[in-house]
Amino acid sequence: MASIGLKVIRRLFGAAELVSPRLAGRAAFELFRRTPSQRSLTSGEKRAIGNASSFMAEARHHRIKTQKSCVAMHEFRPEGASRGTVLVIHGWRSRTEYMQALIEGYRDAGMRVISLDLPGHGGSLGRALDMAKAVEAATLAGQWFGPFEAIVGHSFGGAVAVNAAAGTVKGFEPLSAKRLVLVAAPDSMPKLFDDFGRYLNLGPRTQRSISGQVQRVTGTPIGQFVGSRLLMRLATPTLVIHAPDDREVSANEARAMAGAGGHVRLFWADGLGHRRILSSAKVVGEAVGFLQAARELDTVH
Repeated sequence: MASIGLKVIRRLFGAAELVSPRLAGRAAFELFRRTPSQRSLTSGEKRAIGNASSFMAEARHHRIKTQKSCVAMHEFRPEGASRGTVLVIHGWRSRTEYMQALIEGYRDAGMRVISLDLPGHGGSLGRALDMAKAVEAATLAGQWFGPFEAIVGHSFGGAVAVNAAAGTVKGFEPLSAKRLVLVAAPDSMPKLFDDFGRYLNLGPRTQRSISGQVQRVTGTPIGQFVGSRLLMRLATPTLVIHAPDDREVSANEARAMAGAGGHVRLFWADGLGHRRILSSAKVVGEAVGFLQAARELDTVH
């Protein structure tokens, strides 16, 4: 049952659809990209962050200035000479600490890992996150620490990885990477906004206004933010990892991306949902092995 607060918001947007759908669309877009306050962390989230304190102490921490703020990036160096650099991007309501298993897997395989805290998350400033802000941050990571052997993204971070590599946000050149690893990632941003609109019972004119806000911020029509289509064009070797029981991002999203071509491989992480997938040794082994196999193939050639 919808909460009282949600019912009020839905009624307000219903009225705004009739009076000013343009303003309603802008308000809905701002609500969509609003990031959680640090004060809203659950006890479980606080415990996870505390448990990762020694892991985070091993990193070199950087603050990189963006156009209007700054983002935190964490550098994890392997023992001995580095075999290349991997960029790791977390998802919504997440942070570097939650990516620990993947980061350690790549580092233990001899890779230098740069983990990006997206705007409004972890050590980065702000209370708003959208694709333009995320791609800007990923682009800066490339300028400071690239080139990358791979970009590894979980959930929204996977969508960021694809769009950064494809250069869909105006003003930012495509981010170079030899491989992509997409864990529990959504395929279609238009679908994501449609689902959001249904959740708030937004009217059609308000929904069209939201699409206009996306284009205003990114310089690109919302219909172009579809990962499977971008992957077809990129032809970058890609590993898609997804759990059939993921309740936050449908398994159909993974199937769509896997259909982009023979350069995309799909690995089903059965029974691991949307977040437990990050701590699975099997998933880490698959993600790390994807890069190791590519390096061995490059060495042969």
